[in-house]
Amino acid sequence: MKNNSPRFYKEKAAAIRTSILKVSHRARTPHIGSALSIVEILTVLYFRILNVKSHRQSGFEMRDRLILSKGHAGLALYAALAERGILKRKFLDRFVQNGTMLPSHPSRNVPLGVEVTTGSLGHGLPMAVGLALAAKRDKKPYRVFVIISDGECDEGSTWEAIMAAGQWHLDNLTVIVDYNKIQSFGRVREVMDLEPLAAKWKSFRWSVKEADGHDMGALIKTLSKVPFRKNFPSVLIAHTVKGKGVSFMEDTIDWHYKNLTDVLLDQAIKEINHAR
Repeated sequence: MKNNSPRFYKEKAAAIRTSILKVSHRARTPHIGSALSIVEILTVLYFRILNVKSHRQSGFEMRDRLILSKGHAGLALYAALAERGILKRKFLDRFVQNGTMLPSHPSRNVPLGVEVTTGSLGHGLPMAVGLALAAKRDKKPYRVFVIISDGECDEGSTWEAIMAAGQWHLDNLTVIVDYNKIQSFGRVREVMDLEPLAAKWKSFRWSVKEADGHDMGALIKTLSKVPFRKNFPSVLIAHTVKGKGVSFMEDTIDWHYKNLTDVLLDQAIKEINHAR
């Protein structure tokens, strides 16, 4: 799906952001800030980059695979899948309820657009490496994309996967780092400083680019050119803001844990509508 209108992507991002807030409020769930920071990334992936189809055809073998390794932001994935038409909107009404098909952290359900189960940080990229390697060996044309958090870059399993992908020349693999610079217990630079992050990826034989993770024009321009370099896996370090789009949530750790009151939901929705 391609559309050259900036307005189109802005409207889709606003709709996804609104769904996140309303569903989270109804379910009384946390991790809102983590979900909001990847909205533009998911919008660009599902409405411009990924080779995916409707919910009736979501299991077609040659589809691109997207793994949300930062599974605590699963609601953002569900909202994007619903907006794209892969996941039926009625499923959002049952988010984290008894008998739901949409738990807080994604559980593998390919017909609904969820490729793998995630939530334990540091597992998504290793699985993505496996899928990309299988595609290479089976000579399949599909690509693998994975969104990881900056906090996941503290995990040894993440760096083992980074090393393996470079060794195996997986240029069908693209990682997007949601670099919002806040993790569960504080600022990244205080908990475990990742800098120089780009240089570290490069040293493991990855092709690296950086962009504003909320600038959809920049995201489209960058991700449309993967692989960035033949025989090298690609990584986009996306500089984002936790809680993006809602003034009282932006760049604060609070909304990793809190949920919305009725009054705050109304304020948040007004801000999103005003920004459309």
